[in-house]
Amino acid sequence: MEIGRPSGGRRSSLSQINVTPFVDVMLVLLIIFMVTAPMMDQGVEVDLPEVAEAPSLPSQKEPLVVTVEKSGTILIGKSKIDTVEKLIPVLQQALKEKKDREVYLEADQKVPYGRVVQVMAAVKRAGIEKLGMVTRLPED
Repeated sequence: MEIGRPSGGRRSSLSQINVTPFVDVMLVLLIIFMVTAPMMDQGVEVDLPEVAEAPSLPSQKEPLVVTVEKSGTILIGKSKIDTVEKLIPVLQQALKEKKDREVYLEADQKVPYGRVVQVMAAVKRAGIEKLGMVTRLPED
């Protein structure tokens, strides 16, 4: 009989998996995602006008949003458009493949009314049938 072997001659194997390193790695990843997630939300800061009741258009999956910032800068999504005239071909290209040609206009309440009307006219000249204005409910 050999020393160190059980009397039955069989080898016993360890069949349990040590999950402690896996749990440690998962907790570190969770902490990393929790810290970085708020940094990923970088939107355009627009002070929308408050309206008590406004009719809403039925929304599509991902609506195209044209934003007019307080400075008068025009954005489509996060892409800056230099002039109102350049907005027309960009809108036509962006909505070329879509059946429901719908655009939402989001303008800061401090933007002069004339600038908003210029953008609205450019949207209409681009052949957009539906134009929705983005507002927010007044806070109590």
